[in-house]
Amino acid sequence: MGKGARKKGPKQDRVPKVRDVFVGQPFEGLAAEPELIALREFVPSATAKLTLVDGSDVTLGTVLPMAAAAFVRSDGERFLGLQVQTRSSDISRDLGRSLRWLLSAEPGDVLSVPDTTTPADPDEHNRLQDILTPSAELEVTIHSDFAWWLPEDADATGDVAVSLERANAAIMPTDRLGAGAYWVLAGEKAHLRWVRPEPENLLLQALARLSAAGTLGLGEGTRYAGSFRAHGLLVPVWDLDPEAHAREWDEPKDQLGARLDESLKSLEAEPLNATERRARDGLIGRQLTIR
Repeated sequence: MGKGARKKGPKQDRVPKVRDVFVGQPFEGLAAEPELIALREFVPSATAKLTLVDGSDVTLGTVLPMAAAAFVRSDGERFLGLQVQTRSSDISRDLGRSLRWLLSAEPGDVLSVPDTTTPADPDEHNRLQDILTPSAELEVTIHSDFAWWLPEDADATGDVAVSLERANAAIMPTDRLGAGAYWVLAGEKAHLRWVRPEPENLLLQALARLSAAGTLGLGEGTRYAGSFRAHGLLVPVWDLDPEAHAREWDEPKDQLGARLDESLKSLEAEPLNATERRARDGLIGRQLTIR
């Protein structure tokens, strides 16, 4: 062996590293995508049954006690939490792993945080798209408090009682006006927040066409406030009369939806004109992104 040469040790197997890539549209491919985004980002207290491909079901909740990722209630009902304090580059994978944990958990078990540290594996089938029935819609139940954390007639104690009190105090009155569409009373203002499934560029063009025509509102005293991006989809927001009851906006919202659908359809044959393009540029300038 020559001078300066290094003796080679035994050959070691190298485990290929898998790049952890940010997934900007984590719920893509699921029919419930707009609903999942709404429940994760701005709906305070709501539940929905999740249909799994194996025929079993669990209850999806917006926020769980102590912002847990999942838990099994003392009566055996299984809950998966959407609004958690930690996340990886792929929310769908985080939720899928928590869901896998939940299926083998026992009453009283709590998963405080989702598994966000295990590297992604291309052969791992733990995303929501692998576990849920893709075509299933969500039947959402809106709650005025978080009493659903507990079995019927049960009393909260200890940390759960403290968490319940804090969560109840933070709730803003909310009502569902349709798939991905929610009325919320935020202090002295009321809003319609509507998660739309269309690609952002196409939706902006349709909104711009309505804006240029003066038909983007929901009636007198309402206005289009802007939009924000959430997990790959655009969420338009309208300011509403805070004195009106949530159910008074059912019909105006449906009429707006019909106009928006017609506007989307018209884009197939007629591109935006100069006035509509200026309206689109104005809408683009009133956006922000939520991750």
